[in-house]
Order: sequence, then C-alpha cells, then structure tokens
Amino acid sequence: MDKKNPTLTNMVLVLLCISLVCSAGVAYIYNVTKPTIESSRLAKKQVALSKVLPQFDNSPIDEKFNIVSANNDTLACYPAKLNNEFVGYAVESFSNKGFGGKIEVLVGFLPDGSIFNTEVVTLNETPGLGDKSDKKKSDWSEQFNGKNPQSYKLKVKKDGGDVDAITAATITSRAYTEAVDLAYKSFMGYSNHEKPEAVSGATSHHEHHKDADTLQNNDIDTTLNK
Repeated sequence: MDKKNPTLTNMVLVLLCISLVCSAGVAYIYNVTKPTIESSRLAKKQVALSKVLPQFDNSPIDEKFNIVSANNDTLACYPAKLNNEFVGYAVESFSNKGFGGKIEVLVGFLPDGSIFNTEVVTLNETPGLGDKSDKKKSDWSEQFNGKNPQSYKLKVKKDGGDVDAITAATITSRAYTEAVDLAYKSFMGYSNHEKPEAVSGATSHHEHHKDADTLQNNDIDTTLNK
C-alpha cells in the first residue's frame, strides 16, 4: 500500500473491484438472456419468411445455405418446400446506398425466378418519406410482387427501369430496388452455375454440406427448367 497516499490506493482498489463485479454481472446477464434473444430473432425471421414465400411445410431456417453475390458478398438463401417439392427461395439482400445507410431486404422468389414478395429487414430511412418502403407504412413495395426480372427492369423509372419511385424519396427507392436486383442476380447466378460454388451456412462436416449444396443446386436447376 502507498503509505504516502493510502486514500488514492484504496480508491483504485475499490474501482477495480467494482469493474470486476460489473463485468461479471454483464457477462452473467448476457449468458442468461442469450437464448431468449436468439429465440426471438429466429421467431422474427420465421415470420418474415412466411410473408415472402408461398406456403411451405419445411424449415427454411434449418435448411439455409449461402450463395455468393454478384459483388462477391455472401447472401443467405432459404429454400421453401411443400410436400418435399421446392416452391420458392428467399434471399437476404442489401444495399449500402440508402439515404440513412444500409437497407436489408428479404426477397422471396418462385422457382421460375419471379418475385413472390419482399420484406424489409433493416431500414433507417426518413420517417414519412423513405420509410414508406416498409409495408407497415405504405404498399409501395407491393409493385414488385409477381414480377419476373427477366422482363421487369429492376431500376426506378428515372433511371430507365419499371419501378415507380417513392415521392421525394428516390434515393431510398433506388437502394431498395438495388437490393432486390442483387438478390435476383445472385440467386439466378447460383442456380445457373455462373457464380463461385455456394458455401453451406454450417462450418462443420464440410464435405457433407458441400454435397448437400450440390444437390441443392441441381434441385434449383430442375425447378427453374420445368
């Protein structure tokens, strides 16, 4: 102990003890709440998938696999099956060009590549303007439903495309549309073997997942060419 300044030494020791107790408390709370947080996250994801995909009886979350996007990013892809037949695929896509930053969109496709539905995952756009891309605020995003990007140009009309932009929120409209377009091109590129081999979302049993992804790819080809 510092005999010249015992008070300072005691204060340091007390603060150190408080820091250790607080750190232990935070770690304990995190470990206790982690399962609940994870469960809530998966429940929200399940609801979102049910909105962007046709009726299914499998667990798309459990069968998730990753695809390499046109920009060399990794996008999650969720296959939907009904009676063991593929009925659709949902791709988690994004754009960093939103007015408020990153926009994340879940895009559901039918086996022929047409868009079944889209749903916002992350959105930080201006209230009353860009946030109208969220279905809770307006039906703007409904215009993508039923469209096949082979003939429907995924660009806003100001840029020569077919998408009606949100009034006074062209930047948001462009970003949302870009996310949908990225999802489409990435999914079609994967299904047509035009992109690098997809990597399974799991990290264990690498060869097993590699084989599973190969089968998945063949299944996509089959459904797209029906």
